[in-house]
Amino acid sequence: MSDMYVECLVSAGRSKTAKSIAIGLFALTVFFVLATLWIAPALLLAIITGIAGGVVWANSALEYEYLYLDKEITVDRIVAQSRRKRVATYSVDRIEAFAPIHSWHLDNFKNRDVKVFDYASRERKEPDERFAMYYEGGSKVILSPSPEFVKALANVAPRKVFKD
Repeated sequence: MSDMYVECLVSAGRSKTAKSIAIGLFALTVFFVLATLWIAPALLLAIITGIAGGVVWANSALEYEYLYLDKEITVDRIVAQSRRKRVATYSVDRIEAFAPIHSWHLDNFKNRDVKVFDYASRERKEPDERFAMYYEGGSKVILSPSPEFVKALANVAPRKVFKD
């Protein structure tokens, strides 16, 4: 039996919300440090906001790891390059279609009311390298796989995987 193993690590980057919260907390830190010249308790507030800003900034670094092994796709979320959590597991046999996100092969699925799971990079490149996977009629999964990952899926399910 030939088991194929492919893994793909995708940096999702930092969300705009997390960036703005961290920058706001760092700005408050600077304000409270300057306020310590007039009010002594402001130093405590500066320390608290500085630590909170650092925690928000560190925890906003997000990566996804896609793993293909034995007709199964596993998606893990990695936060701050230290904490890993399994987000989802998908069986290749239950995939309806796997194609680039703007592919004409997905036109039959566009009017469906499905739940969308986005495990792709937040950075949009030209051309768009994201893929959409329709799974069991009830969910749409958006991924940013490597060419090796797509090739491994195409070898197992050639009628469901499109490379356009």
